[in-house]
Amino acid sequence: MDALKLIESSSMKENAPVVNIGDTVKVHVRIAEGDKSRIQIFEGTVIAKKHGGINETFTVRRVAHGCGIERVFPVHSPVVEKVELVRSGKVRRAKLYYLRKRVGKAAKIKEMIK
Repeated sequence: MDALKLIESSSMKENAPVVNIGDTVKVHVRIAEGDKSRIQIFEGTVIAKKHGGINETFTVRRVAHGCGIERVFPVHSPVVEKVELVRSGKVRRAKLYYLRKRVGKAAKIKEMIK
């Protein structure tokens, strides 16, 4: 078991992004198109974090053209270039799945003032 933890810790990113539930983030994702690659930005609210260690993921939700889009990003993936924090949210839940049912201003999250 210790050998697995050693392998896991060696393959983790040194500067893994720190995202919290309710934060609005910009995720820079590397997309390969043929032999070229480019970076696409996906901006939205973090509604969930799952697992831990090398398997840790976070779910980002945004509404584009009236349609809700959710993407799950692995924290330690080489596809995720960087994660920018736009604003911190003040929430009292670990999972914000209730935002799926809300539209407009009802889906807003209060900003945390530091």
